[in-house]
Amino acid sequence: MEQDRPGKADIDCIVYDFDGVMTDNRVLVSQDGTEAVFCNRADGLGVGLIRALGIPQMILSTEANPVVAARAAKLRIPAVQDCADKGAALARLLDARGLDPRRVLFVGNDVNDLPALRLVGWPVAPADAHPSALAAARLVTRARGGQGVVRELADILSGGEDSGV
Repeated sequence: MEQDRPGKADIDCIVYDFDGVMTDNRVLVSQDGTEAVFCNRADGLGVGLIRALGIPQMILSTEANPVVAARAAKLRIPAVQDCADKGAALARLLDARGLDPRRVLFVGNDVNDLPALRLVGWPVAPADAHPSALAAARLVTRARGGQGVVRELADILSGGEDSGV
């Protein structure tokens, strides 16, 4: 079955979960407790391509972690962290910015993303998302979390073929 595919004219804002979307959902913990994650450079390019389309982007994360802040700063997009209820946090953000939830794309991969996925008009999940997130998604990427989800979205939104990374 062909899935819905948004174009840039359908989207006023994109909000990403971090772990499991921009990462492969794994964390490396050193003996001093410092955490590190793997991000995909293709996703960094995807953020830039989406920025060139004029679509604002942000990260919404349950975690409060310097890794999230560092990646967001590198990508030059805002990050809201430490969100116990992503649906409520997203609703507040959209209200503050005067955005219609039906014109927002949210990418999430797990059960804690369900309230946000259900709030927006364009819920998206990576290919390896939890079954409940996959069921809530209007679009499922071919890419798995941390393996080019954002880059694939950039291609979809620009009207081209998705990257298939």
